[in-house]
Amino acid sequence: MSEAPVHRNLLIKLSMTAVAMFAFAIFVLPPMYDLFCEITGIGGKTGGAYTASEITIDTSRKVEVQFVAANNATMPWDFYPTEHKVFVHPGESRKVTFFARNKTGNDMVAQAIPNVLPNNAADYFHKTECFCFNSQPLGAGQEAELDVVFILDPDLPISVNTVTLSYTLFDITDRVAMQVSQIQ
Repeated sequence: MSEAPVHRNLLIKLSMTAVAMFAFAIFVLPPMYDLFCEITGIGGKTGGAYTASEITIDTSRKVEVQFVAANNATMPWDFYPTEHKVFVHPGESRKVTFFARNKTGNDMVAQAIPNVLPNNAADYFHKTECFCFNSQPLGAGQEAELDVVFILDPDLPISVNTVTLSYTLFDITDRVAMQVSQIQ
């Protein structure tokens, strides 16, 4: 029996395995991770938009809220908070701005993924407005101020004196382009 068909079959199987692994990592793993975090309550993921109702501001207490910004390894933008920390009373609404600049010569689309630490504070950190709710398109060389408005729930455990809100910025330009081409 010739070795060429054996090698060709092995190459086809290995190629199909690589494509399947890539598809799993891109399309299956993120929803599974989200479901895992939702079920277990770990991961510090925040919910969607919060509709503020009558909240009593706890003026007897101040909580330090720190802000951290990071780029995914493939994201070539400048991205950082304009303030690295603020002090808020639980129940008080606060607006903070992040800065983003597309340093490339290409139009790009980004998506920010939030995380709150400590994990037990995530359920008490409510965003009423956030740039992370939508993708952020920026043209080549463009910059933008991206706002987040949040409220710390007055029921935040008394043991929590510092909360860190971090964002990781991802390049989703190819994914958006693929979705647009599928619609057309």
